[in-house]
Amino acid sequence: MTQLSAQAIHKLCQPTKWFGLRPQQPMIVPYLEEKVLIHGTSAGRSAATYDARAESEIVLGPNPGFLWAKVILEDGQYDEPWDVFDKYKELIKSSPPSYALINTIEDFYIPHNVCGRVLDKSTYARVFVSAFNTFFDPGFCGNATIELVNHSADYVTIKAGAPVIQMEFIYLDQKTNRPYKGKYQHQKKGPQPAIFEV
Repeated sequence: MTQLSAQAIHKLCQPTKWFGLRPQQPMIVPYLEEKVLIHGTSAGRSAATYDARAESEIVLGPNPGFLWAKVILEDGQYDEPWDVFDKYKELIKSSPPSYALINTIEDFYIPHNVCGRVLDKSTYARVFVSAFNTFFDPGFCGNATIELVNHSADYVTIKAGAPVIQMEFIYLDQKTNRPYKGKYQHQKKGPQPAIFEV
């Protein structure tokens, strides 16, 4: 298995013909061939990954553990232990969750000889926001839902259009005979919740 270079990613994102038989579906749509700066971070094709963008703005609240510490540190001693818990509950209610599902502007059409993997965007990792390491099977087609969590004590805003993850693509040793046909195939735009099979 080999990680795709910038050149290989570019080739798979072109609507060319394979052996003159049929047009190739570009792997990333819309595709930014060159890196561009959006909201202070780079988007598009880089040396060996593709920086995908958030479709909508999202605000991640502080990690709940920090909210608990904030109550204790700011207000000191309480006559009743329940006072601490009540104030903590109010802070939790008034803060957005520290986790969220977002979706990318880009749709992905993974060829049968390639798989994809979500990696953290280093700018967001440095403010302690991580993306879950979602795997994109060969043959997956559709919009990408990304799972984010804020591990910090601060609010983090991810603006619409901001590059939020890196996508790594890897060539398989051969074209798979079991391309993805699962429940998330052809996902529509918008964060899609988990689907549990009966």
